[in-house]
Amino acid sequence: MDDQSVRKGGFQNGTKPPDPPCPPSHTHKEDKATVLQKEVGLVSGVCLIVGTMIGSGIFISPKAVLQGTGAVGPSLCIWAACGLLATLGALCYAELGTMITKSGGEYSYLMEAFGPVLGFLYGWTTIIVLKPSSFAIIALSCAEYAATPFYPACTPPRIVIKSLAAAFIMIISLVNSLSVRLANYVQNFFTAAKLFIIFIIVAAGVVLLAQGNTQNLRNGFEGATTSFGDIGLAFYNGLWAYDGWNQLNFITEELKNPYRNLPLSILIGIPLVSVCYLMVNVAYFTVMTPAELLQSSAVAVTFADRVLYPMSWVVPLFVVFSTFGAANGSCFTAGRLTYVAGREGHMIKILSYISLKYYTPAPALVFNGFLAIIYIIPADINTLINYFSFAQWLIYGLTALALIVMRHTRKHLHRPVKVPVVVAGLVVCVSCYLVLAPIIEKPALEYLYCTAFILSGLIIYLIFIHHTHTWTSRVTGPITKHLQLLMQVVPPEKMD
Repeated sequence: MDDQSVRKGGFQNGTKPPDPPCPPSHTHKEDKATVLQKEVGLVSGVCLIVGTMIGSGIFISPKAVLQGTGAVGPSLCIWAACGLLATLGALCYAELGTMITKSGGEYSYLMEAFGPVLGFLYGWTTIIVLKPSSFAIIALSCAEYAATPFYPACTPPRIVIKSLAAAFIMIISLVNSLSVRLANYVQNFFTAAKLFIIFIIVAAGVVLLAQGNTQNLRNGFEGATTSFGDIGLAFYNGLWAYDGWNQLNFITEELKNPYRNLPLSILIGIPLVSVCYLMVNVAYFTVMTPAELLQSSAVAVTFADRVLYPMSWVVPLFVVFSTFGAANGSCFTAGRLTYVAGREGHMIKILSYISLKYYTPAPALVFNGFLAIIYIIPADINTLINYFSFAQWLIYGLTALALIVMRHTRKHLHRPVKVPVVVAGLVVCVSCYLVLAPIIEKPALEYLYCTAFILSGLIIYLIFIHHTHTWTSRVTGPITKHLQLLMQVVPPEKMD
């Protein structure tokens, strides 16, 4: 049965009897085109940004940022600078997203500015490594906090944490495959939950400050490090907590009124997160010395044990909510990137298919979840963060450069939002620093592996994309057909 017959009802004889008259509301679903629907409004857009940014980072990264800076003052400066950098980067993305209203984020912008080769290398790296590894990191953090209460006297076994993380990944992938609206509801709920626990931590910190607990904030710059590489690694860990500011650009095609809601969501969401992060770090230092914070395995839990007892169990519970919501946002956007790459012919075609019943990119979401589970097996959180950040900031720098390039090569494109070109130039310069500083200061094999993997995409591109062969269609054709029947998915309709 071909795709057209599936869409029309699958009549074997190719004919269709006349439909009985019925009210328009009954035929609404039948009239939907098999494309991703515009179901994300302003509130959901802000929740996607805030909910993805506030995940595990603010509960894990304060320790690593302090370790890289050596003192409280520089640590807080790094958190503020990370918020400023995220805002500047997001402003560049606001111009790109309202100028090129395609889903896929950086993939669409690099394709437009530099052509298919660089677009493919980005898609190859992000779809195969960056997105699923990010999903895996967040799921592992969620599982670690969820398992800790059941092992009060010791650290939870790694097999328990990994099994629980795999279960979270499967649940989130299923939710996103079943309904865009359900995924939005889940995101909105968990965003409200994480803002609630951050409010509790900040409020407790304000009370402690008012009581005079400022001893750890005095002389905050004593013992600060000036190492070029250590500061770069501190930025890596701080920016990991801020990562997610670009997530809305991955779903532009599903945004209601993207020209208004994309920039407005960015301008609301990122400053809100920046203020929350600074206040949470100040709250931590009201009850912990730098040495105590560095010794803590879970900073937020230590804070709760000292301040909120006997209600300290509330913080681990809401940290689980926070990381679960961030994982949901990561899955939501990763599926759209994979879908767009498949639609452009840079991934196997089945990944660009849409569920006939639920109007979701189900194959792309399942593929991302499958890879995330694989990355859980050898996962070490700190190594994965460094690996992720190195490649991610290379991509951010190239995307900001794409904005500068298209100011000259795509002058005719409509730009509802236009940022000063110096902002894009600053993002490019900072990205170069974040890519090069840790490599120069402390060379590590993961950087070499990452570079080799990215460049290996050139071989894949030449063999499977640039020089297409009939044998590839013979291999993928039957697989696509059987997966299409199994998952009840069809190619997206072309919209005029």
